[in-house]
Amino acid sequence: MAHVIGKKCLGEQYASCVAVCPVDCIHPGDYKGEKFMIIDPDTCIDCGLCLPECPVDAIHSTADVDPEYTQINKDLAAEFMKHPKVPGRGPTDPPLKPGNKLVR
Repeated sequence: MAHVIGKKCLGEQYASCVAVCPVDCIHPGDYKGEKFMIIDPDTCIDCGLCLPECPVDAIHSTADVDPEYTQINKDLAAEFMKHPKVPGRGPTDPPLKPGNKLVR
């Protein structure tokens, strides 16, 4: 089962997860008019390297945690894979969205 990027990434797009992914399965794009990242479920090898990289804890290790965003990741994968990589934000940069907190 592929990892899933959830709602906490919406509007944040730290992108620090991209640098550690050994199979290039994390891609940027816009969703609902905000910056977002997805994990392509067909490419993800479930290695878990991305999990500790997300400073707002937006990546889930199982689809059961957030079924809605599991489907969103799957639906957006083909489109987002066409987008160029984005530079990562610093892991200590404050979240842009109210309610998100740094967890790392």
